[in-house]
Amino acid sequence: MMQIPFHKTHTTEEEIDAATEAIKSGWLTMGPKTVEFENKFKEYIGSSEAVSMNSATAALHLALKAIGLKRGDEVIVPTNTFVATAEVVTYFDAIPVLCDIEEDTHNIDVSKIEALITEKTKAIIPVHFAGQPCDMDEIYELADKYNLKIIEDAAHAIPSSYKGVKIGNLEKSDITCFSFYATKTLSTGEGGMATTNNAAYAKSMKINRLHGISKDAWDRYTAKGSWFYEIVDNGNKYNTTDINAAIGLVQLKKQEILREKRANIAKKYNEAFKDNEKIILPFVKEDRETSWHLYVIKIPNRDDAIEKLKEEGVGCSVHFIPIHKHPYYKNRYGYKDTDYPIANSVFKRSLSLPIYPDMSDEEVDYVIEKVKEIVS
Repeated sequence: MMQIPFHKTHTTEEEIDAATEAIKSGWLTMGPKTVEFENKFKEYIGSSEAVSMNSATAALHLALKAIGLKRGDEVIVPTNTFVATAEVVTYFDAIPVLCDIEEDTHNIDVSKIEALITEKTKAIIPVHFAGQPCDMDEIYELADKYNLKIIEDAAHAIPSSYKGVKIGNLEKSDITCFSFYATKTLSTGEGGMATTNNAAYAKSMKINRLHGISKDAWDRYTAKGSWFYEIVDNGNKYNTTDINAAIGLVQLKKQEILREKRANIAKKYNEAFKDNEKIILPFVKEDRETSWHLYVIKIPNRDDAIEKLKEEGVGCSVHFIPIHKHPYYKNRYGYKDTDYPIANSVFKRSLSLPIYPDMSDEEVDYVIEKVKEIVS
C-alpha cells in the first residue's frame, strides 16, 4: 500500500543552500535578501510595489489598514474561505459581511454582492479559490458604483492570471495579498507578500510591518544607516526574514515549471474521472488561468470517502469549512446557516485530492484507482 500525503512541499538542495547562505551572511532577520525578494517578486508579477511580510494574514491586515478601515465599517468576504480572510476584518472592530459562492468555481457569487452593500461597506475581499481568479470585472463595476476598495486574497493564486494579466497586477485592484505558507504553491515555510501599484499603500504597509518605525530596521545597521528612528504609526511585528526570502527567491524561479506539473496532474485526474457520474470535476472559466493550488472534486459520500482513502494511504482534505459555520463567528455576528445554501451544499460534498509537483505518475495513478473504488 502506498502512503501519499495530502501535500508535500517542493524543496531541493537549492533551497537548502540558499537558506544556509543567508544564515552564514549574518542577516538572520529582514535584510538585503528580503529587499531582493521583493524586487524579484514585483518584477515577476508586474506590479510597481511588493511588500513582504511573515504571513498572508499580516498582509491582509496591513492592506486593510492602508485603505483606512475603521471600527463599524463593513467588508464583504466569501463564506467559503480560510478564517484569516474574515479574521483580519475583526482586528478593526469592523464587520465581515459574508457572501455565498458559485456552485461550479466555489468563488464568491458576484450576483449576490450588491444586495449586501450598505452605506457602511468599505471594501470587498474576493478570494481566488484554489487559484482560479474571481469574476473581477463584475466586482470592479460594483466597486466603481459604490466607491469600494478591492483587496484580493490571492493566497492560492500564484501563478494565476485573469484575462492575460497576472493576479497581483490587475489595474483596478488596490492591494493583492499572497501566502507563502508551507502548503502553498510558493513556500518559504511561513510568509506572505502584498503587491500594489499605489505607492502610498506600499509605504503604509512597510512602516506598519515593523512597529511603525520610520525606516526599516536593517537599514539602521548598515554602513549607511543611522541609530536614529521615529515611531510614526501604531504598527505590528510582521516583517519576514532573509532566511525565508532566500528560499522564496529560489521558489520564485520555479513557479512556471511547478504550475505546469500541477496542471499535468489535474489533467490526469480530469481524464480519469470525467465519465464517473458520481464525481463533479473542478470547473475553470475560459478567460482565466488557475495555479492549481487545489484540486477539488464534489462527491456524494465525502465523509466516508475521507476515512476510506486514509485507510488506503491517501491523504486528502476539505476546503473549507465555511466561516458562517464556525461557533465564534456564528455567535458573534449572528450568521444564519440558511443564508448560504450553495456554500453549505458545496462544503458537504467537497474533497481536495493531492496535487503537489513532486507526485510521481505511480502515485497519481494510485490516487485515481482508490478514489474510483471508494466513490463507486
